[in-house]
Amino acid sequence: MTTTISLQALQKSFDSHPVLRGINLTVKSGEIVGLIGPSGAGKSTIIKTMLGMERADSGQARVLNTQMPNRLILGQIGYMAQTDALYESLTGRENLTFFGRMKLISGTQLKAEITHVSQVVDLTDDLDKRVAGYSGGMKRRLSLAIALLGHPKLLILDEPTVGIDPALRRQVWHELGILRDQGCSILVTTHVMSEAELTDRVALLIGGRITAFDHPQKLEQAYGVPTIEDVFLKAEKEATTCE
Repeated sequence: MTTTISLQALQKSFDSHPVLRGINLTVKSGEIVGLIGPSGAGKSTIIKTMLGMERADSGQARVLNTQMPNRLILGQIGYMAQTDALYESLTGRENLTFFGRMKLISGTQLKAEITHVSQVVDLTDDLDKRVAGYSGGMKRRLSLAIALLGHPKLLILDEPTVGIDPALRRQVWHELGILRDQGCSILVTTHVMSEAELTDRVALLIGGRITAFDHPQKLEQAYGVPTIEDVFLKAEKEATTCE
């Protein structure tokens, strides 16, 4: 099993305030890794530093066996940011077409992919409406659909199911499972602890450090608690006590 993401001793500070304190994290081909932590813990900073949107102070980030930052490798990654970056004057279909062409998808393949990803996120009936009229949840769904275009080798999803109803959330995670089984690597941040239970490995980010990283059930056994939510609460309490 190859490694698609390898972060080694990654450190990042803002205005002399340490945010990432020696992050070590791996994502292998054909697995879903969940990254959880309190708001402001640095989850999005890990992603931005890994992709080259922020420059690390020290450490190393390799993605798809390539030292980052590297613009050429970004075309092989499906990325959904925490904040939607959409053209609101265009329709959903036009947004998907634009970003699909940016990924060098065209013709009948692009039409077929737009049909598929819009079904996954339940936007088929709204594709020809202007995005300016979309609700916040619809915009999140469109952003996810864009990330899914092009059968990426790696998916990086920052809070992908915020504002999505439970039934659609289940459908999205079903699709992620299919992609994982096809060999796609997926790194996902989430505040929904029931989603963290669905990952192959989950990393707890507390105080700028990865305090635990393993299969959800193994973490539950190690901490002697029944759920990942309990693992998180116990780990956070222990970290606060040690400070």
